[in-house]
Amino acid sequence: MTVKVRRQRPRRRVFWALVAVLLADLLALSDTLAVMSVDLGSESMKVAIVKPGVPMEIVLNKESRRKTPVIVTLKENERFFGDSAASMAIKNPKATLRYFQHLLGKQADNPHVALYQARFPEHELTFDPQRQTVHFQISPQLQFSPEEVLGMVLNYSRSLAEDFAEQPIKDAVITVPVFFNQAERRAVLQAARMAGLKVLQLINDNTATALSYGVFRRKDINTTAQNIMFYDMGSGSTVCTIVTYQMVKTKEAGMQPQLQIRGVGFDRTLGGLEMELRLREHLAGLFNEQRKGQRAKDVRENPRAMAKLLREANRLKTVLSANADHMAQIEGLMDDVDFKAKVTRVEFEELCADLFERVPGPVQQALQSAEMSLDEIEQVILVGGATRVPKVQEVLLKAVGKEELGKNINADEAAAMGAVYQAAALSKAFKVKPFVVRDAVVYPILVEFTREVEEEPGVHSLKHNKRVLFSRMGPYPQRKVITFNRYSHDFNFHINYGDLGFLGPEDLRVFGSQNLTTVKLKGVGDSFKKYPDYESKGIKAHFNLDESGVLSLDRVESVFETLVEDSPEEESTLTKLGNTISSLFGGGTTPDAKENGTDTVQEEEESPAEGSKDEPGEQVELKEEAEAPVEDGSQPLPPEPKGDAAPEGEKATEKENGDKSEAQKPSEKAEAGPEGIAPAPEGEKKQKPARKQRMVEEIGVELVVLDLPDLPEDKLAQSVQKLQDLTLRDLEKQEREKAANSLEAFIFETQDKLYQPEYQEVSTEEQREEISGKLSAASTWLEDEGVGATTVMLKEKLAELRKLCQGLFFRVEERKKWPERLSALDNLLNHSSMFLKGARLIPEMDQIFTEVEMTTLEKVINETWAWKNATLAEQAKLPATEKPVLLSKDIEAKMMALDREVQYLLNKAKFTKPRPRPKDKNGTRAEPPLNASASDQGEKVILPAGEGRVPGCMFCWTERWPPFPPEAVSYPWFPSRPD
Repeated sequence: MTVKVRRQRPRRRVFWALVAVLLADLLALSDTLAVMSVDLGSESMKVAIVKPGVPMEIVLNKESRRKTPVIVTLKENERFFGDSAASMAIKNPKATLRYFQHLLGKQADNPHVALYQARFPEHELTFDPQRQTVHFQISPQLQFSPEEVLGMVLNYSRSLAEDFAEQPIKDAVITVPVFFNQAERRAVLQAARMAGLKVLQLINDNTATALSYGVFRRKDINTTAQNIMFYDMGSGSTVCTIVTYQMVKTKEAGMQPQLQIRGVGFDRTLGGLEMELRLREHLAGLFNEQRKGQRAKDVRENPRAMAKLLREANRLKTVLSANADHMAQIEGLMDDVDFKAKVTRVEFEELCADLFERVPGPVQQALQSAEMSLDEIEQVILVGGATRVPKVQEVLLKAVGKEELGKNINADEAAAMGAVYQAAALSKAFKVKPFVVRDAVVYPILVEFTREVEEEPGVHSLKHNKRVLFSRMGPYPQRKVITFNRYSHDFNFHINYGDLGFLGPEDLRVFGSQNLTTVKLKGVGDSFKKYPDYESKGIKAHFNLDESGVLSLDRVESVFETLVEDSPEEESTLTKLGNTISSLFGGGTTPDAKENGTDTVQEEEESPAEGSKDEPGEQVELKEEAEAPVEDGSQPLPPEPKGDAAPEGEKATEKENGDKSEAQKPSEKAEAGPEGIAPAPEGEKKQKPARKQRMVEEIGVELVVLDLPDLPEDKLAQSVQKLQDLTLRDLEKQEREKAANSLEAFIFETQDKLYQPEYQEVSTEEQREEISGKLSAASTWLEDEGVGATTVMLKEKLAELRKLCQGLFFRVEERKKWPERLSALDNLLNHSSMFLKGARLIPEMDQIFTEVEMTTLEKVINETWAWKNATLAEQAKLPATEKPVLLSKDIEAKMMALDREVQYLLNKAKFTKPRPRPKDKNGTRAEPPLNASASDQGEKVILPAGEGRVPGCMFCWTERWPPFPPEAVSYPWFPSRPD
């Protein structure tokens, strides 16, 4: 028996150790449950969080504002963000960066780079010879790429979210414009990596807005499709989106609401910024006219003056949206000359007349891409700050032909709220109501390849082929597989954008390279040599367009198949017995069922070719992996244009089983064919049907990025380290400022306290003079040498002063606590004495306390009385300037000791069962005679007038319990007043 117990002890220890580790993991996980979203606009950003107990809340910045300017000021020794950086834009415009998102993913020859330099000539842009991108040259020592600047902003947004959530946050969903291409989206992801954020998804800002609208109107969505148009004009761009809301049937959760992006139109440069720049130019002209003839410099040559004019133009645009005219005025615009001019709304509309003409453009683009008419649109909803301009609403209302424009959505915060809802849905820490989101591909992507064909005997020529991989307005995320059937040697193919005819010439120049990647395959010929007796099923390339809209090539495989026949003699007796039992209990399957049910079957459909119809002899198959959830009943997408029938050999092969599992194996694997057929009777051999055996060989892939090379890993690591060093420097600066402020505040507060009566009462003149002299010396040191003092020096100086004043502060604090603590002790002693007296008056037959217990309580009460009286007498003999002997902590200790004794007796009374009464011969309880004396019946306890007993406690009265305020020491054994 002893041996058995010893064997179980280690197991129990291991079990409890595992439980402790699990609890520790859960506690650590609970500290990092929050997720965040960043609505990254051109002018400002909104940050939202979700954490346990805080569902979907907008984060307030340090100025308690709900949106933060996307501005960064970079100086040699410090950085400023948000409103602080906006104020620095006037003082140091060269070091203040704004609207830098327009340079993400752009090479030096992009028209947007030249446009940025024209708008903000104070910034010096340098070029990266390797990637052909631009950098901000702040000083000879300071140089930052747009990705690094964006990484700083994202890191700052995370710090705001963490301060608001009071816990660390790493998971985030970031909004990006819907017109961002692959290079721009990868640039945002790199910036997030520099900031140390884990990006759950890059969500299009129009999709986030549509999701927010649907989530808060879930009850209004039904099986009837509702088409809503969102017109979003922000600071830098304009996007028009057509969204269809409908209840659809999903495989996982039944009927659920769904939003589907049906059409998208955009204008990259139409927004509030362009209007402000027009106003700034107008104000600059007015100022130059006012100083004409004074031989003054052009105000446009002064960066500070232009920064002031841009800020005034922003204010003027806002005011003119509600007023017919307004007075623009700037104090000390340039050379200490004030500027004042009246601007009317009519003048503003004339300045931006060509911009207002472009307002209907995105609407037409969205309708064309959705193949819909305005009659099918139920409502047009305004989003974005620039839609508040009256002329924009007037032109848009005329373009859509509706009675009114919808303004029933928060134009500033809708995208942030939709993005944070998506973050909660993607996070494993939260469970939200499902809302199906079907985003749409804006730029089609295709695969191009060239191979040699023999048109006539002896005549060879090269044929260029195109296959659409992801069509325009097709849903994503999704995976697709393209199969090359006619290659037996190494070859290359190209991944490019498809038909971009919907973009204008200028938009195509801004778009950049239309070639994405060249894929070079190595090892195709070796795979054929490795399996010479197998039939080739083609070279399969697996593509993934993920939730962020970023394309990746997961893997390339060479697939072979052959038929394998198993001889009857190879089947063992155990196998026969197993097959017999399986067939008896219904375990056998038909060959077809086994072949199609080995692994999860992935739906694959043949995709049509782009452009002309296929020519005979070409064998390329394009298939779609149905990993995305399939909804039944949802409105189908417009069918893709189909070419002529594919030639023989281009037919879709049978469905592949286990593509995912194939990818997880290093080089090759085999799949068994149909089995499970019931065996022949004993003694009779039956030939088993042949089964298919599949072998998969991984093909080496070399990618040549053509649009914009990503940062090399070493360069990315350097950028991460650079941002971490800047963040550490900022934290050290904040810590030093905090230490300096604490020291300064302590000096001033203590100097003021020395003149207060309560401090003068407990200190001598010499003590106050000594403290005052030390404080004055510290104040002088702080003014003279505090600028160069380190954080450690400041903290040491503060600790020295606190140690000097510790005795004085202690005496004052103790005297403040005495009245409350002594009153609580007196009340506790009085009520404990009453409790003891009531316990001793209990009749002997009902007594539940022993004499030892009551004697112990009486001893503690007496000792506490004696300690109190002796300590008070000793304290009265001491001067107030000496250290007191009556300490609040000692009073609390005595109260706790007395409380422990009373609590023990109360618990005993609570759980003790009453003794049964003796019965007489007639079965009734014996009652004392009416003329019995008080001594015979026991002394009755008379309750004070107006007081009653607490139910369940025969010793407690309601009016005097508890005997002291709740803010003093609390005692759980004091019963509350009964209702």
